[in-house]
Amino acid sequence: MASIFSASAIFSSSSSPTSSASPKSHLNPTFSRCHYTVVNRSTNTSAESSSNVLSVALATAVAAVVLSSSNPSLADPTTSYNIYYGTAASAANYGGYGGNSSKKDSAEYVYDVPDGWKERLVSKVEKGTNGTDSEFYNPKKRTEKEYLTFLSGFRQIAPKDAVLNNLALSDVDLQDLISTADNVRSEERKDEKGQVYYVYEIEGSSAHSLISVTCANNKLYAHFVNAPTPEWKRDQEMLTHIHESFKTIGSF
Repeated sequence: MASIFSASAIFSSSSSPTSSASPKSHLNPTFSRCHYTVVNRSTNTSAESSSNVLSVALATAVAAVVLSSSNPSLADPTTSYNIYYGTAASAANYGGYGGNSSKKDSAEYVYDVPDGWKERLVSKVEKGTNGTDSEFYNPKKRTEKEYLTFLSGFRQIAPKDAVLNNLALSDVDLQDLISTADNVRSEERKDEKGQVYYVYEIEGSSAHSLISVTCANNKLYAHFVNAPTPEWKRDQEMLTHIHESFKTIGSF
């Protein structure tokens, strides 16, 4: 799927740490036979006392270290994102108006882009034919990406199943993913202002896709987050974050 980035979009830096629950321990306690030693009553009690005191002190120190140590985290504390401001301008206005206007002020939607991801530029023709407005990808694996498409002339959003099928009509990769998917889930959500978002998760043997669709400003916006299965398993938390970061602005 194509994407567009012109002078019509800008970034502002934001940081969003990723968090993960500490892994549960699956270790089973190990039991062994008890061994008893008969102690001669004539043993020097002073030596025993000194040994016991040393043992208690050592155990206390070890316990203090264990309790003061934080649990290991699977999250990368250095994860950061850039906020992308998209204007969803028509192909006729591709490139903006000389790059002098504030695109942040005229943005119609935003989403987070992981730090280090690259932008893929598309032609004016591609923007006009399939409505792709922006796209970013992981340079280490170009098929791990996010992009947004929009279509004008929509006053309200259609039923969930109809929306997904219509999106697939102009996206061959999405058609293939749906046709071979192991599972396709969909749900309807509303933001704090009551705006409706359709959320889709398509799980296949070779790839995973998260899609968020909404209607605002007489336009239909669709935000896609795609990744091959190995990258999805590795970066699931990050990919879910950027999926959930998408929202339209200036529609209320």
